[in-house]
Amino acid sequence: MEIVEKVVKLRYHILGALVLCLTLISLLVMASSPRLMSLFTYFWPLFLSTALVLALVIFFAKTPPFSPTDASSFHNAAQGLLDYVAGHHDPPFDARHKSD
Repeated sequence: MEIVEKVVKLRYHILGALVLCLTLISLLVMASSPRLMSLFTYFWPLFLSTALVLALVIFFAKTPPFSPTDASSFHNAAQGLLDYVAGHHDPPFDARHKSD
């Protein structure tokens, strides 16, 4: 009776372990087929770039945000860049001394 209670208590762990084992066995069986290996060799750059992008997303998600003092200087720099792109800037040279 005591064993049955422990099995019922751990039923989700046992089912998870069985699913994991079946998944690993099926992957090993499929990996032995040449079609699956050719797909892996064809798409390995895509898998690698996706893994790198996910790693960068996780890295930047853990990076702390700007402090309030940095935010004001960032806002000023961004505003200057927006003004430059919008055309509200002085030309870098004097138009009267332009060489033709």
